[in-house]
Amino acid sequence: MKNKALKNIENSRLNWSTILAVATFHLLAIAALFFFSWQNLLIAGVLFWISGSLGIGLGYHRLLTHRGFKTPKWFEYFLTVCGTLALQSGPISWVTTHRLHHAFTETDKDPHAVTKGLYWAHIGWIFRGTGQSHSEAVMRRYAPDLMKDRIHITLNKYYWFPSVILGLGLLWFGGVGSVLWGIFLRTVLTWQTTWLVNSATHAWGHRRFETSDSSTNNAFVAILTFGEGWHNNHHAFPRSAKHGLIWWEIDINWLQILLLEKIGLVTDVYAYKLNENSTGKFNFVEK
Repeated sequence: MKNKALKNIENSRLNWSTILAVATFHLLAIAALFFFSWQNLLIAGVLFWISGSLGIGLGYHRLLTHRGFKTPKWFEYFLTVCGTLALQSGPISWVTTHRLHHAFTETDKDPHAVTKGLYWAHIGWIFRGTGQSHSEAVMRRYAPDLMKDRIHITLNKYYWFPSVILGLGLLWFGGVGSVLWGIFLRTVLTWQTTWLVNSATHAWGHRRFETSDSSTNNAFVAILTFGEGWHNNHHAFPRSAKHGLIWWEIDINWLQILLLEKIGLVTDVYAYKLNENSTGKFNFVEK
């Protein structure tokens, strides 16, 4: 009973540093709207792709978390740095959170279980308890591969540093407006679209597979996240680097993986695709 009480206290503790940071970023994202220019829009758009697609989709998610493909180490580190620009914590913390999500989907051990409500699944989970701040013991258990890599450990500790360098570069290049669009507005958009995968794709959409969770395929979220919204497909086959399984399930991240494979930067791609068999039903075959 004592341990349970301590756990409840920990889970109810507000992470004020996270709350203040998220609130500040959203306020500055609104301020960015008063500094509109086509240049700033282009900067935000390119960085949205670099951080959200190359960084989170390919780097943090399909490569580091699920090992759906292999790359040379230098390119793995490049994708990881792209991921840090999303300011969703460091690579080891992010991977630990996502592996916990898959291991304990929609249970008390799921960091952003939708069973606790859409608000919790979307954003509330980062405001209380551990959020993305896992203990070293938890990270060693759920991300032992990354905890053996000194560069990933360093990037996990100083994940905010690339954004500081980027912000200074944008300030020199385009002034305050470019910083507001390229850092604050773009980061908020990346946060919100990534969080939709945690919330919306466990609430709205269609289900192709009868998985043990409530995951759905949501086309709107897939468009916003370069293919991460085909979440029911992903929960059915987590390791698969291909999330969009039929022609109309557009998966930009998968298309980029194919392109990188053609130029030799990606190898050993693990993917599934739907094939119609003689009975008219679909089965899976490895790519």
